[in-house]
Amino acid sequence: MPTTVHIRNANSADLVPMTGLLNSLFSIEKDFSADGDRQMRGLRMLLGNPRACILVAEEQGEVVGMCTGQIVISTAEGGPSILVEDVVVRSDRQGEGIGTMLMEAVRRFADENRATRLQLLADCDNTPALNFYNKTGWNKTSLICLRKTNA
Repeated sequence: MPTTVHIRNANSADLVPMTGLLNSLFSIEKDFSADGDRQMRGLRMLLGNPRACILVAEEQGEVVGMCTGQIVISTAEGGPSILVEDVVVRSDRQGEGIGTMLMEAVRRFADENRATRLQLLADCDNTPALNFYNKTGWNKTSLICLRKTNA
């Protein structure tokens, strides 16, 4: 693990670099598109939400990675579950353990909120991400994600 990188809760000063990270993430996903205004709006909503966290990996004042977690109520679990989204590490910093640090921090958020499960969606064509999740203890399920736009 990189000793000069630390994980902390995001703040409003992080909005621009986080929007840049989301742009790089959504540029490789088929189901989403990069739209800085939308991503900024979503990040602002998460920053003000007590049932959510935005974590950033910072090194020498620079954001090099991020992830978000939101508390949802699971009837299957009979309690809180954490929906993990927006796991992204700057491409030139991948493979250094930063993603693992972020996932450990979001797990602590789950512990603090007595969540018994964490869940996330991953692009089925993003082999590096799928390998990362597998390596860090995430398991595939038999579920699929369905989506309907409510416009």
